[in-house]
Amino acid sequence: MFKILDAKELTNNIYSMVIEAKRVAKTCEPGQFIIVRMDEEGERIPLTICDYDRVAGTVTIVFQTVGAETTRMSSLKAGDCFADFVGPLGQPSEFVKEDLTSLKNKKILFVAGGVGTAPVYPQVKWLHEKGIDADVIVGAKTKGLLILEKEMQEVAGNLYVTTDDGSYGRSGMVTEVIKDLIVNEGKKYDVCVAIGPMIMMKFVCKQTAEFDLPTVVSLNPIMVDGTGMCGACRVTVGGEVKFACVDGPEFDGHLVDFDQAMKRQQIYKTQEGRAMLRLTEGATHHGGCGNCGGDK
Repeated sequence: MFKILDAKELTNNIYSMVIEAKRVAKTCEPGQFIIVRMDEEGERIPLTICDYDRVAGTVTIVFQTVGAETTRMSSLKAGDCFADFVGPLGQPSEFVKEDLTSLKNKKILFVAGGVGTAPVYPQVKWLHEKGIDADVIVGAKTKGLLILEKEMQEVAGNLYVTTDDGSYGRSGMVTEVIKDLIVNEGKKYDVCVAIGPMIMMKFVCKQTAEFDLPTVVSLNPIMVDGTGMCGACRVTVGGEVKFACVDGPEFDGHLVDFDQAMKRQQIYKTQEGRAMLRLTEGATHHGGCGNCGGDK
């Protein structure tokens, strides 16, 4: 069992938890993820690692309630436990393996969208601890959905916050900020790292391609086992089939077939919808859950 040491709601439907997981904390690196399971009947949920403390033996996760299982997870409190907390999984970020001397000469731009701020944070923090300051763009639909701003300010070289509705920071999409920094402010970058919703990463890559700016994305397709065996996280990168859970989650964004990846995600929506009905309405005669017979 893996004990929850701290649990809090960061903002509407977005939660943070600190988990006691000494083995994971000891070996994880920025860019990797874990898979949690609440109990023996629970669904396996892949979540990127937001932070870790090797000395304390803790790992911090951030998640948004998007379905039945994450809604159940949001009710957990400090003192509760996860049955499974498996990791670290996936490959660490590329810069973790790079020579520090050459890395310090690079200008890096991070682009975080929504909950994608959580996996961006440990990467920027890792660089900061090595004496490398990166520029960071954080985007959210509205001010109320912005997370980890204070934490990001402490580790980013420059932090640019933008909201779709203009309720806080700059107004507009993250792509507009990228263009503004490069075209109007004369910023020059060697690499961009974008993490967020698939549609956001797709358009970030379209934008950076115009500036010949190499771009790394962290893909978050449906995952089941985290070992590459189930094939659910299959993506096409540069015309080749890759599995996000073992080959990624980071890939060359300019080679990713985003349209195919997003289409594959739609396949699972019906099943998730039925799971949510079972959670919220139980055995009532509502139909649609595929379980009570109400849809026959």
